Amino acid sequence: MHLRKRVLVTGGAGFLGSHLCERLLKGGCDVLCVDNFYTGTKRNIEQLIGNPYFELSRHDITFPLYVEVDEIYNLACPASPVHYQNDPVQTTKVNVHGSINMLGLAKRVKAKILQASTSEVYGDPVIHPQPETYHGNVNCIGPRSCYDEGKRCAETLFFDYYRQHKLKIKVARIFNTYGPKMHLNDGRVVSNFIVQALRGKPITIFGDGTQTRSFCFVNDLIEGLVRLMDSNDDVTGPINLGRPGEFTILALAEKILELSGSSSEIIFKELPADDPRQRKPDITLARDILNWEPEVELDEGLKKTIAYFHKVLKK
Repeated sequence: MHLRKRVLVTGGAGFLGSHLCERLLKGGCDVLCVDNFYTGTKRNIEQLIGNPYFELSRHDITFPLYVEVDEIYNLACPASPVHYQNDPVQTTKVNVHGSINMLGLAKRVKAKILQASTSEVYGDPVIHPQPETYHGNVNCIGPRSCYDEGKRCAETLFFDYYRQHKLKIKVARIFNTYGPKMHLNDGRVVSNFIVQALRGKPITIFGDGTQTRSFCFVNDLIEGLVRLMDSNDDVTGPINLGRPGEFTILALAEKILELSGSSSEIIFKELPADDPRQRKPDITLARDILNWEPEVELDEGLKKTIAYFHKVLKK
């Protein structure tokens, strides 16, 4: 008799989590989606409700969870500055207490566990592009620290559980990801620009627009997460997952204006504190170990994302 793999996805109703739940169901898994709906939304997973192999539970992982699973993807955490700075103490708690609870669960049921870490662990990098061996340049008391340091501490906990309890861990450092199901008001650059362009409002660039980012389409990123989870047990990471192509924020704004057919003007505002000047992943490890590389070009991904927001804004 074939038993389906039981997989827990925390933050499963969020942007990345909902795409991951969909992918795991297609791959024949039994999926338990856990979310407290702080930034996640039922709309992201409404098409999965009713699937006999999908289960939804409203739960905050800063409190223990008692379930029987084979694998855990720990994605629970507000991931945009607007949301994580709104309640910075809770952001640190979900990264620290939440990780301890999920690691404790993995230890108890002998599950393999993956942590969705972030390129923010590199802070405002002085090494470019950023390899996994770079220890970062992070302000530990700034307005973004709840997220940056919270994620760094989560990585510490994962590796301590790995060394002390021989837990099977995986750590993915996720760089800027975009695509359908992004939160309308999450304050991230791609969703901000698209929503402003579609509404005909001025596109707001913070700083002079010369700072750079790398943008990975969500389907590519999810493929990387699944490959990392399925890799040999001796592959712990951390492994960078992102698209190495680098664009200035101004070039991104101009591309979105062109693809959306918008006539919005571009305006410039002051750069927020600790905003990184450049961000680009070195994905040599992901290429070598996971045989993974992003395939979706920026124009193609932006068209799909613009179409999604166009539909959402019409509702």
